[in-house]
Amino acid sequence: MYAVRATGLVKRFSDTTALDGLDIGLAPGEVRGLLGPNGAGKTTLLRILFGLIRPDGGTVELLGRRLDHLGGDVLDGVGGFVEEPSFYPYLTGRANLKLLAKLDGDGRPAREIDDALGRVGLAERAGDRLSGYSTGMRQRLGLAAALLRRPRLLLLDEPTSGLDPGGTRAVAGLVRELAADGVAVLLSSHQIGELEKVCDSYTVMRVGRVVWNGTAAELEAQAPDSAYALWTSDDAHALELASRIPRVRIQRAARGGLAVAARSGDMDVLVAALGDARVLIRRLELMISPLESMFFALTGGHDGPPLDALEPQEMADTILAGA
Repeated sequence: MYAVRATGLVKRFSDTTALDGLDIGLAPGEVRGLLGPNGAGKTTLLRILFGLIRPDGGTVELLGRRLDHLGGDVLDGVGGFVEEPSFYPYLTGRANLKLLAKLDGDGRPAREIDDALGRVGLAERAGDRLSGYSTGMRQRLGLAAALLRRPRLLLLDEPTSGLDPGGTRAVAGLVRELAADGVAVLLSSHQIGELEKVCDSYTVMRVGRVVWNGTAAELEAQAPDSAYALWTSDDAHALELASRIPRVRIQRAARGGLAVAARSGDMDVLVAALGDARVLIRRLELMISPLESMFFALTGGHDGPPLDALEPQEMADTILAGA
């Protein structure tokens, strides 16, 4: 049984087609990253899956149930949020969760609410009013509210927005923990680096369509070159060794060190060769990951720094030129 199975989804807003025949599937226990530039249709897809808007065409099944309307138990076992979760600012974090549990139909024992707060790192702030919560804390409370639904399917839109690095790692760990228990997770994020740490598979969207769909291993195999910054104890020797390895491009960087464009397997060969030659690696930094390379190639860049707007190979060339 699919946790999510959407076929031929179409959604139009006036003259704009937000989704254009989109297909997506998600299995129990799978963590799928949903990627795409602004306007790709990610939020529209999540709103349809939550039943907040109706598609103009296509079908959706959640946990084996057809999403034709919002009556009965259609959304039982589905948790998460789209965009920023909202709460009553004059209530405490714990009081907000108690109210949501009552609105959900059967409430939850106090220990279950406390457990959810503890899992997202809010146990010590549960008695504080929401008006004093930071953006990251509200994101954590949104996750806690989702956990109260005892989800078998979790739909998360930018769950790490506003979180510090520690909070981001904690969310990633929680997602993997839930997946190990069989929960399916569809995770939309602009933070590509964070997705790489937790996702089993990816769906890349552009202007309402799926332009790539596959596992993390398939992405690694198909992605264009990644870009690395490298500092060694003997750059001249490193340049000479790299010149012997096919598909590795290397050049001195204008600001010192070396810039390398290569697939991860070819980079492994270079690192091994440097070790055999006793050339010390003082620093090695991944500048553009396989997922980022694939994203840029499929979507034509995004609204980040100027380098990020280039095609992957152009970006690698620019880094190699020392920009």
